Amino acid sequence: MKQKASFLCSECGYESAKWYGKCPSCGAWNSMEEFREAKQAAPRGTLAKSDRRPNRPLAIGAIETQEELRFHTGISELDRVLGGGAVKGSFVLVGGEPGIGKSTLLLQMCQEMCRQAKVLYVSGEESLRQIRLRADRLHISSPQLFVLAETDLDEIIEESDLLEPDVLIVDSIQTVYKADLNSAPGNTTQIKECAMTLMQYAKRRGVTIFIVGHVNKEGTLAGPKILEHMVDCVLYFEGEKQISFRCLRAAKNRFGSTNEIGVFEMSDCGLIEVPNPSAAMLSGHPADASGNCIACTIEGSRPILAEIQALVTKTAYGTPRRMAAGVDYNRMVLLLAILEKRVGLYLSASDTYINVVGGMRLDEPAIDLPVALAVASSYRDQPLPEGVMAFGEVGLTGELRAVTAAAQRIHEAIRLGFTTCIMPKQDIGRMAVPDSFRIVQTGNIAQAIGAAFGAKQ
Repeated sequence: MKQKASFLCSECGYESAKWYGKCPSCGAWNSMEEFREAKQAAPRGTLAKSDRRPNRPLAIGAIETQEELRFHTGISELDRVLGGGAVKGSFVLVGGEPGIGKSTLLLQMCQEMCRQAKVLYVSGEESLRQIRLRADRLHISSPQLFVLAETDLDEIIEESDLLEPDVLIVDSIQTVYKADLNSAPGNTTQIKECAMTLMQYAKRRGVTIFIVGHVNKEGTLAGPKILEHMVDCVLYFEGEKQISFRCLRAAKNRFGSTNEIGVFEMSDCGLIEVPNPSAAMLSGHPADASGNCIACTIEGSRPILAEIQALVTKTAYGTPRRMAAGVDYNRMVLLLAILEKRVGLYLSASDTYINVVGGMRLDEPAIDLPVALAVASSYRDQPLPEGVMAFGEVGLTGELRAVTAAAQRIHEAIRLGFTTCIMPKQDIGRMAVPDSFRIVQTGNIAQAIGAAFGAKQ
């Protein structure tokens, strides 16, 4: 049978009749791979004909609407990110770097979900013995948990039809393949077609499916971008391997908010939920040390206090070094320019390093003021008074801008025993503040620095 040759980009899925050194779509170099497909190929990405149902257009008023049927995963931090629990018939993608704890999280989820549902865990990366050893280490055992080591998607669907599970977990989508495709597992076409088949299977049978996806060196999910469009929910499991804390974020969620965050700590017995991230992040906070400031950031509906550290030292080279971990590098450079122009800190002759303790990544503008205070503290080699926290956005003219959820941030600071809050001038409503807590509202960055070092302990 005559075969048609084409070239596919392994990064974005762009298809072309000829090879390019650089993908015209995403700009990746050496990502075009040759793909040969039979001219009369069988229909792909669909269920068997016997599983199809005729679809007819309906008037929008005739469509039944009812609340989604959810079931709890048994892990409150995961339920928070999912929007209150997993939705029946949903298709969820869990992404993260290798070794970060994705398989551990899903296996621990199985232990709790097996109390109310039947679960099939399919692994394409580990043998049955390896899964059993890991389950014993995590103290996971349930008669409702079934394990299958398989990479052929047709075999997975067939075994799932026989078992009829309520939850299907595929670890990982990069290892699964369809036999009627001529490309290797992990190829863009394989990932797209396998995901399409699993998505249709979830919708037709009402099975909740979790698939695991790895990330590439750029930090994005490996495979075609359409993979993220197919699924109902995209979860990112983030963290550093050298740091015990892990953060679970929702980049997309059709059944809930995308602003929630779940915090876990990796231990010898698996992942442990961290219901109070602020206290965990601030443990070990040094006293009377220059170059650190406590910031309050909002992750979804949850205020979290985090410690921002700065180190400013005289450069030994003509061009000063700038390094940022946990904050945006370009935003840090902008703040350093504002401090030099508006406050008079001569930072162009100093190396500057910024770090967020605990491996968290803070992206919201409210951390501008704590970063600036930490840099000023290190530059002057003068520690901020104990019990001081701050939040606020800094403008290019040095002014402080209001941020959202100011009252929530202040309540969190009071709960954890802080005594002073430095913030922009904005309305915080009628909130009860104890006499021992002082709110300092300032109009610009220079006033905030002066108030911080003049705050009473």
